[in-house]
Amino acid sequence: MKTEEHLYIVSYDIGDQKRWRRVFRLMNGFGEWLQLSVFQCRLSYKRHAELVGLINGLIVDGLDHVVMLDLGPADAVKPRVVSLGKSFDAVKREPTIV
Repeated sequence: MKTEEHLYIVSYDIGDQKRWRRVFRLMNGFGEWLQLSVFQCRLSYKRHAELVGLINGLIVDGLDHVVMLDLGPADAVKPRVVSLGKSFDAVKREPTIV
């Protein structure tokens, strides 16, 4: 069974430094860090739902804001990105060694 993954850009604005660090550490386990509060993630539907649930448990409604942009199927998406200063490469599927 093939698991279809989508490419997401996740950006967040967290009002408290302690909560921000918690979200940052969580995101490091799910994606590739791009900028201060921006990550690129390649996620299956199940992994996306897991991330949404975990983030929802860390943030405060009305104070914090998290945006997840679904760019489409990860194997087919061709992001058109203007990147100044550093290069941008879409995260590729790689084996995970545990």
